[in-house]
Amino acid sequence: MPRMTARERRECVIRAAITEFSRGGYHGTTTVVIARRVGVSQPYLFRLFPTKQALFLEAVTRCLSEIRTTLLEAAASAPAEERHRAMAEAYRRLIADPEKLLMQLQIYISVATAEAGGDLRLGEAIRERWLELWDDSHIVLRADCGETTYFMAHGMLTNALVAMGFPAAHRVWSGFESLDTSHAPTTKAAVNSH
Repeated sequence: MPRMTARERRECVIRAAITEFSRGGYHGTTTVVIARRVGVSQPYLFRLFPTKQALFLEAVTRCLSEIRTTLLEAAASAPAEERHRAMAEAYRRLIADPEKLLMQLQIYISVATAEAGGDLRLGEAIRERWLELWDDSHIVLRADCGETTYFMAHGMLTNALVAMGFPAAHRVWSGFESLDTSHAPTTKAAVNSH
């Protein structure tokens, strides 16, 4: 079997990191566990990624990039009036993979935990990556800020319901039957309500 290149090994480490971080979170996952999963030593792992946080941020970037790609591809294949629905359905298919959902939830928990402990850098870096997702969704939806916020909030509620294990036929999903945004707040209405 041919030896892996450094690039291939790096890719294996990122995939292993996503698997482990999705299960244990940032604080509950050691680099030893990630290195073991890949079959490399911890010192070798640190040659690829100088810190655990650098590895976590690479895993975050991969996770959010995959969501972005999924949403953009769904939008590209749908007429303008169907983009909300197409993107929401593609997102639900993506998070049907528990690892993808759990990694995303761990991202949010990690930011809150880091900032509660006084580390603002992790949150800043993750927010920067998350804003790329928001901005791209905003552009392809051709929506105002209120509609984009509604769409993203819809995704966050989907995360919560899937994570809590509500079956598809449960009544909590009934509000998802219509993805039109006629009941979403407009930017003006959202501002006036605060």
